[in-house]
Amino acid sequence: MSKKRPVNLDLTTIQLPLPALTSILHRVTGVMLFVGLIFFFYVFDLSLANEAGFNTVKSLLTQHFGAKFIAWGLLTALSFHLLAGVKHLIMDFGYAETLKSANLAAKVVLSSCVILSILVGVWLW
Repeated sequence: MSKKRPVNLDLTTIQLPLPALTSILHRVTGVMLFVGLIFFFYVFDLSLANEAGFNTVKSLLTQHFGAKFIAWGLLTALSFHLLAGVKHLIMDFGYAETLKSANLAAKVVLSSCVILSILVGVWLW
């Protein structure tokens, strides 16, 4: 092994390609959804406990900005994770494996997620 090869330890200078960024974001949104299950399970359990619990959840999601923001964030993460997962499945079948098609697929995933994020925001607010 050559000792003269360049070593770049500054991770801020590395330019990752768009498919790599979507793959990393796919993992990040998976972790967000896993942690967000705590919020979903709590709200679901509270809403099914009795009528008062249902009304509490209803008022929480209609009146409090923080609860709406958490719901919006989790639904946005879910939409990105779903779209990126479908992209990965398509790539597993052998399609969109070239750099050009992978970049196009990553752009489609990101733009579709932005559109879905806006639609979810309009639906919640």
